Amino acid sequence: MLFEVLHVGDCTVKMARLHMAEIELTYPRDGIALVTMNRPDKLNAMTSTMVEALHETFSVIGRSRDVRVAVLTGQGRGFCAGLDLGGYGEAPGFEWMGSVEKGFAVQKHIASLIPKMRSIPQPIIAAVNGPAAGGGFALVLGSDLRLCSETARFNAAFIRIGLSACDIGTSWLLPRLIGAARAHEIMLTGRLFDSEEALRIGLVTEVLPADVLLDAAYIKAQEIMLNSPIGVALTKEGMWASLEIPGLQAAIDMENRQQIMASFSDDARETQRAKREGRPPQYRA
Repeated sequence: MLFEVLHVGDCTVKMARLHMAEIELTYPRDGIALVTMNRPDKLNAMTSTMVEALHETFSVIGRSRDVRVAVLTGQGRGFCAGLDLGGYGEAPGFEWMGSVEKGFAVQKHIASLIPKMRSIPQPIIAAVNGPAAGGGFALVLGSDLRLCSETARFNAAFIRIGLSACDIGTSWLLPRLIGAARAHEIMLTGRLFDSEEALRIGLVTEVLPADVLLDAAYIKAQEIMLNSPIGVALTKEGMWASLEIPGLQAAIDMENRQQIMASFSDDARETQRAKREGRPPQYRA
């Protein structure tokens, strides 16, 4: 079986059996969930089954207090080539008959992955091991942190197949991550750019040899896990919310409420006790 099931309950077992060919969920180190897109012969291109498996996997992770950080990567030489042009399938749960209605349901099914990634309390680190195009590029953008291998390549591929480059949150995410001028050029041309450029423009924070990429992601995850679960969850929530808040005072008002909420938490009390006692904090699952 492709999934190693630890600490997350019976629902994970059921999901693993249903989608074991599309997504691997493993736990390589304490507190870390590794989500691996597993269609290497197709550069992990997206199908309906794979996208639904990602939805379910992130839901399972989001409900687990044992998982502190998730790492998202691809099997083989690619991260994710985007939509499988050979056949995506239909959005689950929809039985529309018209082509427009079916297409719209599929579009919403894919695009809702980005809000799903944002909604879970655990940070998601994208470990981009190879090409990330179209929907795969959007998954990179929707992650909270981004590392890549030297072989990584990126592009907003939608425009290269006759569609708009504005898809799956890219038009909102990319300008906020790298600035509007660079984002507009990348989206209007649809050109490929490499790992060195991704680092230079601030899309990724590190470029690493392929054989140490996951270890580097785990080290970054462990650095995050030195902080309290509620502190990390509120920081993730607040950072994303602040990108949508138009004014400084509204952001400060949100921060004020976050700080008071966190200060009364068990996690905060344990952090303070541990500092007084000169030991690492032991956060309760």
